[in-house]
Amino acid sequence: MEQPRDRLIVALDLPSIDAAEAVIDRLGDSVTFYKIGYQLAFAGGLALAEKLIFKGRRVFVDLKLHDIGNTVEKGVESVARMGATFLTVHAYPQTMKAAVAGRGDSNLRILAVTVLTSYDDADLAAAGYDFTVSELVAERAAQAHDIGIDGLVCSAEEAAMLRPKIGPGMVLVTPGIRPSGAEVGDQKRVKTPRDAIRAGADYLVVGRPIVAAKDPRAAADGIVAEIAAAADEAA
Repeated sequence: MEQPRDRLIVALDLPSIDAAEAVIDRLGDSVTFYKIGYQLAFAGGLALAEKLIFKGRRVFVDLKLHDIGNTVEKGVESVARMGATFLTVHAYPQTMKAAVAGRGDSNLRILAVTVLTSYDDADLAAAGYDFTVSELVAERAAQAHDIGIDGLVCSAEEAAMLRPKIGPGMVLVTPGIRPSGAEVGDQKRVKTPRDAIRAGADYLVVGRPIVAAKDPRAAADGIVAEIAAAADEAA
C-alpha cells in the first residue's frame, strides 16, 4: 500500500505554468503526485508534466480521452512514452479498448471516468440517460473491469459500492474531495478525505482546497494527516 502522502494527488487547475510552478515550489516535498487537466495542459502543462516526471514526481494526465479508436490508441501511446502514471479516458467500451491497446506493456495506468462528479441524476436525465448515477457507474465499472482497465475515477459516494464489485485489483481515484469545513464549489457529490478512504478509495484528488489556500503546504499536510488517520482506522 502507498504511503499516505503518495495517495494525495494535487490538481494543478491553474491558468499558467508560472502559477503552477509557484504552487509546486510552495508545496515542496509535501506532495509527490500532481494532476494536469485541460486548463493547464492547453497552457503548456504537458511540458511541465515531463519536467515533473524528470524530477521524480508522478503525474496524472487528466484529459478524459474519447474519440475514434485509432485516435485514442495513438494518443495513449504518446502519453505512455511521456512517463505519466495515470491517464483518464471516458468509460465507453470502444474508447477503453483502444486505450488498453495504446497502453501496451508500459507502466501507464488507464483510468476510466464513470460519471463526472459534477453530475447528478437530473443531469443524466437531461443528457438522455435512463440510468441513475449509481446505476450508470456500476454498469461502466463492470465494463471497464472486463476490458482490462487499471482503475476508475469515481466519487467517494460510489467507491464503497464499487470496491466489492471490482475487487482489489483496480485502483479507485476520487475527485470531489473537500476537507471538513471547505467550500463545495461546483461539485455535487463530495466527501471528506476520511470518508473517501473508508469507502475504499486508493487516491484522492484535491485542487482548490490546496492550490487556493493561503498556505498550500499546510493544507496538503492536513489532508495527508486525514488520509493517514483513516488508513489506520481501516487497518
